[in-house]
Amino acid sequence: MDPLLELVGITKVYPGVTALDDISLCVGRGEVLGLIGENGAGKSTLMKILGGVETPTAGTIRIDGKDHATLNVNESMRAGIGFVHQELNLFDNLDVASNVCIGREPRRFGLVDRKQARARVAPLLERLGADFGPDTAVEGLSIAQQQLVEIAKALSIDARVIIMDEPTSSLTLRETERLLRVIAELREGGVSIIYISHRLGEVKSCANRVVCLRDGRIVGELAGEAISHATMIRLMIGRDLKALYIPPEAEPRQGGCELRGVITPGFPNRPVNLVIRAGEILGLAGLVGSGRTSLARAIFGIDRISTGQILLDGTPVDITSPRQAIRHGMYLVPEDRKRSGLIMEMPVVENITLASLGVYARMLLVNRNSELAASQTQRTRLTIRAPGDQTQVVTLSGGNQQKVVLAKWLSMQPKVVIFDEPTRGVDVGAKNEIYILMRELADRGVAILMISSDMEEVIGVSDRIAVMHEGTISGILERPQFSEYNVLHLAIGQELEMAEAQ
Repeated sequence: MDPLLELVGITKVYPGVTALDDISLCVGRGEVLGLIGENGAGKSTLMKILGGVETPTAGTIRIDGKDHATLNVNESMRAGIGFVHQELNLFDNLDVASNVCIGREPRRFGLVDRKQARARVAPLLERLGADFGPDTAVEGLSIAQQQLVEIAKALSIDARVIIMDEPTSSLTLRETERLLRVIAELREGGVSIIYISHRLGEVKSCANRVVCLRDGRIVGELAGEAISHATMIRLMIGRDLKALYIPPEAEPRQGGCELRGVITPGFPNRPVNLVIRAGEILGLAGLVGSGRTSLARAIFGIDRISTGQILLDGTPVDITSPRQAIRHGMYLVPEDRKRSGLIMEMPVVENITLASLGVYARMLLVNRNSELAASQTQRTRLTIRAPGDQTQVVTLSGGNQQKVVLAKWLSMQPKVVIFDEPTRGVDVGAKNEIYILMRELADRGVAILMISSDMEEVIGVSDRIAVMHEGTISGILERPQFSEYNVLHLAIGQELEMAEAQ
């Protein structure tokens, strides 16, 4: 292999913590290197060093045979290292060309030369197979299209190594397939890719080699036929995981949540009829824009339903606000936990007790001892890895942040819990813990609605799958009927043609 990028003995020590310990790896020209590991394994720190954001304590970065003890951001860009971050870094109020050229705008007579900018960006978009032009407003683009803008931005600096950090976390299955085709084309064009993802199926599909980090060290490398789901998991967590599907302890019980003719504001004249049985995990699948999150928001009272009924344990309930939903024991774990599920600057204990402060208050004063006792109980129950109850949530990994959201509701005796993309940005070990927790809740008689764009997850975890298309339920699948074909068939609005998965 002809190495384009080499890291030799990279070490990063923070006060009291060794984040990276003697990391040595290389990336060949036109190679896709999968970088895997649980949250906290050191992947982000290593990439920040490559991007010039962090300075290594020791080691050497070698690019095209030239050694660098450290890089700053500009040096990293000049060396041809580009980033496509999980959190897209675009300006919605600007067009595509302005975003791609930001900070490096071509100028004429001291003014930005927009014609030249568009001319510079157009061939990049063509190379990526984009279906929009350089003068398109970014605010009108889908997440997948914005992802292409980020890749175009990396290519505009003549990037020879593009680091993609969870690039498909917000993409549909079809958009993911398109991105993987783009990656294959970039690889054929000699561009090297470092692909970081918790979605191991994607890593297997696109990576030539896989390197695994655990606790700041490289614990293994896989190549070719040796790359498999099981071997990657074993490297990441040091043990095998059980199959995703955990059978229920008993049949679903009487009760749960029923929707009768519910119409949400975004889909007039598209009624939803759905039963979420107590004691089951009902997966809700569908393409982006099919109405899944809109339905979740309506059930939780964020959006008012236009017409129809919501029944809880057979009794109609009037839910016009989240407060009312919470009073009925109906809770939502939102898709965007940072914006809608947590107050990031507050400590763990206050996030856990925030929705139920009345339980811990006496004479309008919060009893801090009972609040801390509840927090400690939930931290132990959910194995939330945090230095203490007063630790700010913003410092926790994605998996532990998600567990804090769950802890908030589990302390309040739930009857119905809606999980909207419950494992987005969560590592494989934490995913498994969340799946086990969901099954434990269902076995206690809680009705679980799990919205997921991860096909492996929705097929592997659900007892039944409801599929949405254009705001209504297009079909329900029982476990013998589970297959990607059947889910996608219903998701595009076609009638199911087969009784069982092939």
